Amino acid sequence: MAAQNYKTMELPPKYAPKKSEPYMCPMHLAYFYQVLNSQKEELMQERASVLSDVRMAEKTETAGVGDEVDNVMFDQEINMNLRMSERNNKLLAKINAALDRLENGTYGYSVVSGDEIGLPRLMARPLATMTVEEQEEYESRKN
Repeated sequence: MAAQNYKTMELPPKYAPKKSEPYMCPMHLAYFYQVLNSQKEELMQERASVLSDVRMAEKTETAGVGDEVDNVMFDQEINMNLRMSERNNKLLAKINAALDRLENGTYGYSVVSGDEIGLPRLMARPLATMTVEEQEEYESRKN
């Protein structure tokens, strides 16, 4: 089976990768491809909604509707939506990077050591780029 087939592969309903299957076999790749694309689609829809909310709040604020308290609330809403949009953009970049790793065959392997990240970790955190141990060491050095 060609490595690219994971993009069009249909998985059985409620499929979940199993340790008994070869690590990052086409079925695993298809599963994570679908998970990541689903997350990406969700973020894209959320992004459009957030931008629409910001535009609406800006129009309402500039239309001179409301008093000072209303304007402060509009500003807070705009700022909150912009922070959410920024957070979503960062997450979207991580999803795109994970999809790139799927494409080049490095998904599921640590960017530090090249070791297998492991199915349980990837199932819990599909964007993981390091093993649990490497992540813990990274976090401890960061603090």
